[in-house]
Order: sequence, then C-alpha cells, then structure tokens
Amino acid sequence: MSNNKVAVSEEIIMNKIYLVRDQKVMLDRDLAELYGVETRVLKQAVKRNLDRFPDDFMFEMTKEEFLNWRSQFVTSNSDKMGLRYAPFCFTEQGVTMLACVLNSQRAIQLNIQIVRIFTKIREVLTDNLSVKLEIEEIKKKLENQDKNIELVFSYLDELIEKQENPQLRKQIGYKRKSEK
Repeated sequence: MSNNKVAVSEEIIMNKIYLVRDQKVMLDRDLAELYGVETRVLKQAVKRNLDRFPDDFMFEMTKEEFLNWRSQFVTSNSDKMGLRYAPFCFTEQGVTMLACVLNSQRAIQLNIQIVRIFTKIREVLTDNLSVKLEIEEIKKKLENQDKNIELVFSYLDELIEKQENPQLRKQIGYKRKSEK
C-alpha cells in the first residue's frame, strides 16, 4: 500500500466471487473485509440507502440458498460465526453502488479493481461463447457434408452399375451406316 494505493491480488478477489441465482455476486462479509469495515457497518450503510440497491444490484440469500451455499464450503467454527445470517449478495452494479455509499478511499480503489475483474470474467465468458458458436457452425457444416458425401456415393454406385451392365447404358456417338 504505497502512495495510498490499495493492492489486493486478483486471485483473492476472484475467489470471493460466487454464482448465486445464475449471477456472479460478492458477499457482504467478503466486501466488508476487503473495504476494511465490519460487516454490520456495511449492512447498516446498505439498509440506510436501500433505494440505491434494487434487486438486480443486491439481494439477500433465501434460507434454502444460504444452507445450500454453506454446505458447499467447508468452514471452520470461527468462520461460521460470520455466517449466522443469510448474507447480502452484490452484483457488479451493486458493488459499484456500495463503494459510493461507503465513500472511503479504500472502497473506491478496491471497487475499481473489482469492476476490472468482473470485466475480465465477462470477456472470458464472451470468448468462450464465441468459440462455442464457431464449433456449432462447424458441426452444422459437417452434418451437411455427410449428406453431400452420401449423395456422391449414390451417384458413384449408379455409375459403377452402368459400367458393369453395358446394356443399361445407351451408346453415344456417331453411328456407321452399317450399324443402323
């Protein structure tokens, strides 16, 4: 942390991004830790500014989601202390809004880093999607090629049959007067 810059490794931030309700989110306790505030302080700031956090910015896990999420992660007893209540889940937009609400220099700097990481994740997913689309196009072309190859083989079979049975084949060319 030189020149008042906050540096947190990308790996640490990426490990704090989860998939909940098919959305990439960060949890309140992880963000509080990154921003250097207590989770309860972060939640209080959010509750005082709820109008800034619509459902697509932030939501609270349901009991079922929370229990399922907890069961997926092996946590020590001390770590479970921070998981007594269902956490708030912040989407990329919610993380940005949270930095505005907290309005600390650390929150602003970390928010920039977090948004860049979300952007990188989106780019990777977009690249993967374009590769999948190209593969699908190739598959479609190959399916058509199978049909074309079958057609070519059927024509070849007809030609071979006509060669083996010359009487099926009508002769072409000039005819001599004696052949008429």
